[in-house]
Amino acid sequence: MEQDDSINVLGGALAPCSTDPVTGFFRDGHCNTCAADQGSHTVCAVMTDEFLAYSKYFGNDLSTPRPEFGFAGLKAGDHWCLCAGRFLQAHDEGCAPQVNLSATHKRALDIVPLKALEEHAL
Repeated sequence: MEQDDSINVLGGALAPCSTDPVTGFFRDGHCNTCAADQGSHTVCAVMTDEFLAYSKYFGNDLSTPRPEFGFAGLKAGDHWCLCAGRFLQAHDEGCAPQVNLSATHKRALDIVPLKALEEHAL
């Protein structure tokens, strides 16, 4: 898998999103992506209880631990590389989490307008 260039939505170098918990499609702490990343895990978001409940309701339970996959579950305040489509969906529903723009990959812009990301910028 050839990784896309590590550029953020602001045009600079992609900053780390989180190493505790370790996030990203490549589990490298960054919201890096490639052609194989069908979910576009490119938006570095700060989890909230509201967003975690919203995501669980729509079938993506990010809060329940899954030790068989080495996943401790997320809690409010954790930073995580979200799928761009799920972020846009939450934005449209009024419950999107905050976003770290310097750690959000430019490929997120293929799905999410920059204005929507900026509305939720840290």
